[in-house]
Amino acid sequence: MAATSSSSSSSESNEANSKWLDAHYDPMANLYTFSSCIALADLHGDGEYKLVVGDLGMAGHTMRLKVYRGTGLASESTLLDLPAAVTTFLMDQNEPRTPAVAVASGPFIYVYKNLRPYFKFTLPPLDANPLEQDVWEQAKEDMIDPLTLKEMLEGIRDKAEIPLSVRSLRFLAQDVPEMENFVNLHKGQPIKRQTVITCMSTLKKNMADEDAVSCLVIGTESADVLILDPEAFTILAKMTLPSVPAFLDVMGQFDVEYRVTVACRDGSIYILRRESKRPKYCIELSAQPMGLVRVHKNIVAGCSDETLQGYTQKGKKLWTVYLPAPLMTMSLLDHKSRGFQAVMVGLANQEVHMYRDKNLVDVIRTQDVVTSICFGRYGREDNTLIMTSKGGGLIIKILKRTAVFEEKDMSLGPPVAQSIRLSVPKKTRLYVDQTLRERENAVAMHHVFQMDLYRLRLMAARAYVKALESSLAPITSTLQEPIKMNAVAPMLVPGLNYPIETFVECLSDKGISDVIKVFVLREGQSMPLLTAHINMPVSEGLAAA
Repeated sequence: MAATSSSSSSSESNEANSKWLDAHYDPMANLYTFSSCIALADLHGDGEYKLVVGDLGMAGHTMRLKVYRGTGLASESTLLDLPAAVTTFLMDQNEPRTPAVAVASGPFIYVYKNLRPYFKFTLPPLDANPLEQDVWEQAKEDMIDPLTLKEMLEGIRDKAEIPLSVRSLRFLAQDVPEMENFVNLHKGQPIKRQTVITCMSTLKKNMADEDAVSCLVIGTESADVLILDPEAFTILAKMTLPSVPAFLDVMGQFDVEYRVTVACRDGSIYILRRESKRPKYCIELSAQPMGLVRVHKNIVAGCSDETLQGYTQKGKKLWTVYLPAPLMTMSLLDHKSRGFQAVMVGLANQEVHMYRDKNLVDVIRTQDVVTSICFGRYGREDNTLIMTSKGGGLIIKILKRTAVFEEKDMSLGPPVAQSIRLSVPKKTRLYVDQTLRERENAVAMHHVFQMDLYRLRLMAARAYVKALESSLAPITSTLQEPIKMNAVAPMLVPGLNYPIETFVECLSDKGISDVIKVFVLREGQSMPLLTAHINMPVSEGLAAA
């Protein structure tokens, strides 16, 4: 009884210290989705926001578009294929201003108005491989058998730059007995190569208002980014990337200036700007991207190596945070009334961490691993956090009005003061003038520097030669080795007499005393290293220098 009382009091204390109110939890909601497939929108213009979910179903079956109102399911529609992304947008200025729902699935975008099918957009087909078309034309005329067709298609698949169509890939996957029936069934149909949608977002058309008309921005498997007109659904702009896009973040207006940030499967982030067919900037991540969020003007990417990385919009790296568990999903927390933005990260350890820059400001512990996160207005509550779990559960929390996110970091590690930038003084006028002078006279300054360097080398060479000629010190001048100086104590100073005694052999038979000059030479050289004068008394046989 005491243990039960202790655990209940502990849970009450945690709830009191939490910044969130537990509004609803349904572990049997049967919602299987990701952050890219959920959205919050006022679908009927009555001021009550609904939750729109693209449900992947179980094992690729029973895919549905579900709409939640409050804690209950309001409506659902059947989807023909797995949804890749779900978003809401305003198509026109007609009253009432109710947004449409766009569901990206395969090569199609299904548009719903008032939760009813309104329009279906199909991606334009890609150019087919001419060699592939030629081979199927031969099969159509019965000029080659199925086995020969298989060999030729395999050769094209391995070498051609244009990939094979879905029909050819399906044919190569057939067993030998089934190939002939497959060829007879499909050989009369034209070759089509179709791409699919991988991600989707929205871009304001010409105004930055929240209820302004928006364009759809989609990424495709063919490594293209397309911007669609919201009314005619024609392609307004097309941009090509080096890799297949996985996550999109869009800001700006199409008619003014916009910036599209794309995280791709090659582990890089590319930044596209208005009227640029190719990326303006490129950011190389340390691992594959798991999510992409823009916080104010900075880019935050979650990676598969359990890191969260922040960059400027020009690609300069700001910081790296090491997560305690693998990242499952991430989204943006935008507390508009207080101007507070943070990154919400769902982890595999059943926790949701919130980071402002690299500081951990809050931790939410959940009943299951979170697979999708969405924050915004739900019902008539502005600050609602909606999450779905790996087991299909639905979690709804409401941010307390008294909640305050502190700037300090809750995680263990170095103090926050360590990351505060130093107040570097502003550049003076003298520094700016000097910089301009160096920029304008760079060539002349380089020439002067080179001339001074050559003069220094010449002076060093002359001093070296002078030391050799005057024998100022015992040195070696071997070309194969660097200059070596040997210090001998006591030092022999030129111009002084040093008494040295040694035995010498007199070669003369006259028996007289004389002065002998001694020269110490290096073998093969005529320049003496050492000279001496010796007074030799013959009678004693001892020479004194």
